[in-house]
Amino acid sequence: QVDRSEVIKSNLNPVFAKIFTVDYYFEEVQKLRFEVYDSHGQAGVGTHDDDFLGGMECTVGQIVAQKRVTKPLFLKYGKFAGKSTITVSTEPALGGGNRAGRAGWALLSLILLPQDLFSKSDPFLEIYRIDDDRSEQLVYRTEVVKNNLSPIWEPFKVSLNSLCSCEEKRKLRGVVWDYDSRGKHDFIGEFFTTFEEMQKAMGENKVQWDCMNPKYKIKKRNYKNSGVVVLLDLKIHRVYSFLDYIMGGCQIHFTVAIDFTASNGDPRNSCSLHYINPYQPNEYLKALVAVGEICQDYDSDKKFSALGFGARIPPKYEVSHDFAINFNPDNDECEGIQGVVESYQSCLPKIQLYGPTNVAPIISKVARVAADEERTKEASQYFILLILTDGVVTDMADTREAIVRASYLPMSIIIVGVGNADFTDMQILDGDDGVLRSPKGEPVLRDIVQFVPFREFKNVSGAAGRACL
Repeated sequence: QVDRSEVIKSNLNPVFAKIFTVDYYFEEVQKLRFEVYDSHGQAGVGTHDDDFLGGMECTVGQIVAQKRVTKPLFLKYGKFAGKSTITVSTEPALGGGNRAGRAGWALLSLILLPQDLFSKSDPFLEIYRIDDDRSEQLVYRTEVVKNNLSPIWEPFKVSLNSLCSCEEKRKLRGVVWDYDSRGKHDFIGEFFTTFEEMQKAMGENKVQWDCMNPKYKIKKRNYKNSGVVVLLDLKIHRVYSFLDYIMGGCQIHFTVAIDFTASNGDPRNSCSLHYINPYQPNEYLKALVAVGEICQDYDSDKKFSALGFGARIPPKYEVSHDFAINFNPDNDECEGIQGVVESYQSCLPKIQLYGPTNVAPIISKVARVAADEERTKEASQYFILLILTDGVVTDMADTREAIVRASYLPMSIIIVGVGNADFTDMQILDGDDGVLRSPKGEPVLRDIVQFVPFREFKNVSGAAGRACL
């Protein structure tokens, strides 16, 4: 048990106010169970004296992808709890209030207008973020402008997370000092603002604040300010997170490509990597399910493209490097991960394992679909290609070229090495040891390839398992 809601009395349709905070890991299938009880005791006491009304199970990924999940309540032994349902909704727990973009940075241009209290001044400005415990964190310190009562400080860039914890209404404090080489700077004045107020300076507008010295305000009857700080311009560059895209409706289109080259061994032989063991899945199926179960929560229609390469296929038994394993060239999609598994098992007896291990055709095939999506500029789909292979890629030059082209598209590639072959050359495609380049020397725009030797991760779980993906 992680947490529990408040008890709502005498209500058959309760809306619980309690908010549950859950850590979110895209790389992991995080299962949740919600249980509802009719309480007979005091709040906070155990449920052993309460009546169990029903439970519901789902994953964090399902709630994140759908934003609002409604499911029927089940009693024990799988029986429906009448017509009762439970609805769970979610939102990112990144600060509170009006979030100023989940991440990003702002470019600020500031000037101090003249004030008459100092005949000479070497001013600089500090900006502090005021946290919830009222402590102050220095966000930025400008350069010192010598002998200038009206300095224009150099524009500076600051992350929104550092500036205001991505909360527009969080209070900020600006302090103007007169620089002293011995470190005993003279306090000129201060002002308070928020990032919400700063945003009024976007475009042709300007925002200004009286720079106040509290001591002078008390002592001097006609005191107005110690100068005016003006925000001349504000430019915002927002950087959106993976969670922003998913909760904004972006769907993940999942494609699996399976290596059917002869090096895997005859599927009828128990030593083959493609051997269908009636008692346990082979490594191809284990890797497929491990990655597919994560991705399926983010695909609304639960249909996955399943391709094969390196085999002779019916009816002419010509070698193909991008065939649909359901043998439907017009629709290579399968119903859910189980549909992919069934198509894989049905496909094996009908094909002849051959070679070579060419993966560029499949990368290019998925890239063409991703290119059509990229042209829409809607960010509604992202494409993940899972390549399961037992050996080193033989069309390395073409594969490098295809990956460089794909790095400009909404697409990522996971290559899982199955079996005990030497996968040293695969690290080149991964790019961890250096930027991957095409045969002509062009670098990838993004590092979109992750290579995983399945033998190192097939028996781990939790944080270690997440590390492989």
